[in-house]
Amino acid sequence: MSSNANERDDALRLLACLDLTSLNDDDTVERIDGLCDRALDNRFGVRPAAVCVYPQFVTQAVGRLSGSGVAVATVVNFPYGGTHWDSIVADTAKALSDGADEIDLVIPFRAVMTGDLFLVRDLVDAVAKMCHTHQRPAHLKTILETGALEDDFFITRASRLAVEQGADFLKTSTGKVPVGATPEAATSMLNVIVENRTTTGRLVGLKVSGGIRTVADASVYLHLVDERLAPLRAEPSNFRVGASSLYDDIVRVLS
Repeated sequence: MSSNANERDDALRLLACLDLTSLNDDDTVERIDGLCDRALDNRFGVRPAAVCVYPQFVTQAVGRLSGSGVAVATVVNFPYGGTHWDSIVADTAKALSDGADEIDLVIPFRAVMTGDLFLVRDLVDAVAKMCHTHQRPAHLKTILETGALEDDFFITRASRLAVEQGADFLKTSTGKVPVGATPEAATSMLNVIVENRTTTGRLVGLKVSGGIRTVADASVYLHLVDERLAPLRAEPSNFRVGASSLYDDIVRVLS
């Protein structure tokens, strides 16, 4: 297969695994409508896996995307990873009630480094149970904020805590800190995903976000997941890319 054909194949696969995202402080109803309209564009025969928006836009996105097969994701405890238990639980409940299909929860990542592991464990457990037992069960993606964790030891610790308490995906970053996704962090997370799959049979997915803007950027992670999960391949059920500008580069490649 030629390099151009390889790039096109990657672009199509990445489009199917894309969480098309808008998490800007100045987001408007019009901007979210535009985001959803891009997700509904089926000119390449593939649509993004989800759109990811702030909680106040969940109802709007659900209505816009109804029947399309594109999921609606939203963020909780975002972006600072606080410890305000009551508000985190209330925000999760509201998002689920509004129709969110996926919850991207920022864990209290600083607690991972200070050793307050019960806080992290109990919070992920509580939110996972809310997602999984809701009348319309939702997936839980746990954002570890790997760029703020000091090294592989803490990334592995956070990954294990999240996986053991029922997270459906491990996610690298909020995209709001200087260091977003890195292949090194993704490898550490995949090590835990493979370890868990071996011991329990449950496959947890990987979501990478933060600084991924081109098909070339994202393909690094696509093939990393292919390699580590073989004979499975990266697909929406086990791999996501959270990005906004990546969509434009995917369209460029496919056009």
